[in-house]
Amino acid sequence: MPGQPAARTLTTPRGADLAAFAAGAIAALVAIAVGELIAGLVRGAPSLVIAIADLLVDLQPAGAKQLMVELFGDADKMVVDIVIVGAAALIAGILGVAGRRSFRTPVIGFGIAGAVALIAALRQPLTEAPLAVVTVVAAVAAALAVLRLLLAACAPAWGRAQVPADPAARATAAMPDWDRRRFLIRGGAFTAGAVAVGAVGRSLLQATPAPTVAAPVPGAPVTPVEVPPGAALDVAGITPIVVPNDQFYRIDTAFVVPRVDVATWTLSIKGMVDTPVTLTYDQLAAMPQFEQYVTIACVSNDVGGKYVGNALWRGVDLREVLAMAGVQDGATQIVGRSVDDWTAGFPTAWAMDPSRRPMIALAMNGEPLPSDHGYPARLIIPGLYGYVSATKWIKEIELTTLEAFDAYWVPLGWAKEAPILTQARIDVPKNGTRVPAGPTAIAGVAWAPDRGISAVEVRVDEGPWMQAELSNPLAAAAWVQWLVTWDATAGGHRIQVRATDGEGVVQTDERTSPAPDGARGHHEVSVAVG
Repeated sequence: MPGQPAARTLTTPRGADLAAFAAGAIAALVAIAVGELIAGLVRGAPSLVIAIADLLVDLQPAGAKQLMVELFGDADKMVVDIVIVGAAALIAGILGVAGRRSFRTPVIGFGIAGAVALIAALRQPLTEAPLAVVTVVAAVAAALAVLRLLLAACAPAWGRAQVPADPAARATAAMPDWDRRRFLIRGGAFTAGAVAVGAVGRSLLQATPAPTVAAPVPGAPVTPVEVPPGAALDVAGITPIVVPNDQFYRIDTAFVVPRVDVATWTLSIKGMVDTPVTLTYDQLAAMPQFEQYVTIACVSNDVGGKYVGNALWRGVDLREVLAMAGVQDGATQIVGRSVDDWTAGFPTAWAMDPSRRPMIALAMNGEPLPSDHGYPARLIIPGLYGYVSATKWIKEIELTTLEAFDAYWVPLGWAKEAPILTQARIDVPKNGTRVPAGPTAIAGVAWAPDRGISAVEVRVDEGPWMQAELSNPLAAAAWVQWLVTWDATAGGHRIQVRATDGEGVVQTDERTSPAPDGARGHHEVSVAVG
């Protein structure tokens, strides 16, 4: 009409685009929540987040593992999960913006994302393919349904609308107040629901499955290991000589503890053997067993770090199981493979050395092997870092050659052969603390499995090395506690410790990072006295 501004075709206002971005991100959260819930409720169904995380871990460049441990410690897996969820929300948000113009774009985008998640899920050995397909389809369908509903609340129209040319009127027409309220209500409800459902699903997924064997431990009673007098020192704050199961460190690549059905689980011995052998859990538990104290450590443990522990392990002699299959000449490597296909390999000669007793462990500290420490069975090989030996949730032992196979961490830059280095750690006093003047305990633990510890020395401020009192060793493969009483004087002080192993080798003071075969150097702490 004359005198009135001409109506113009609707352009996308910034507010509506922001809402569309939020709609896409919320849709991604819904998809993730659906996947987590199905995985938590149905054994064999994959967590899509964990499937992607496992894929990223398998594709990681050399050095990434140590960087993550150094930056985030025990929270490294959680950080990976958060990054994946954040990236998914970002990508889905972009698809949400595109969806205001054509819903075909997010359909294609979410479809591609679902295909990637399905490929990642099918790589996991514990995933059942039909359940993976159902999980992905349900997650993508839920995401698209939520996205469509949310976009409808932020004026997508998937067409063209006529609004007045006036900017204020156009913004109001494009996204009136009641649309904003409707979007916020719907978006808030879906976000809260996704967080709640996802949290329930992940909690169900991470719920540690209880061992299904009869208490206290499987198999016939064994002769108890004799504990010598003075095996532990009475020092407040020192690490216990035997670390309780619930305090024992856990380092592995599994984002959730594998759920192993002991009724169907088997252990196979294959490769360069005369006769392949397959044992059920009951058959393995019925074999003669023994107990031994063994200290195990992660190669990622920095000088003075916490990724080391000592426990009483019970199980079957690995050599007896290998003898059942008959190890062929030329088989120079033993490879353990877990139920999630993680591998560790170590020299056959190390296991066959009569000075040590490699074992297939079924129990830990007088209890059935905890699920997060390898139930139903794991390898304990005295003297070797865990990444080359301590296969948890083991399902297969393969005899091969050192040249024919590189286990999981070797292609990522870690050494193929990795004896645990001689180390000592100061537990008390803690670094950066203040202590009173006068007699003060300096104490900690030292280990060199399976060489044993012959001496520990401490010095203060580059002074003379002082000989420490040692606890009586539980075994050559177990750590010892040590103690020095220091007459502390006022001021700031630097305390260092070093150990000498059973072969007379003194711990080096040359500091190195954990890669590729373990950290070296003297642990030290600084304290203030007075």
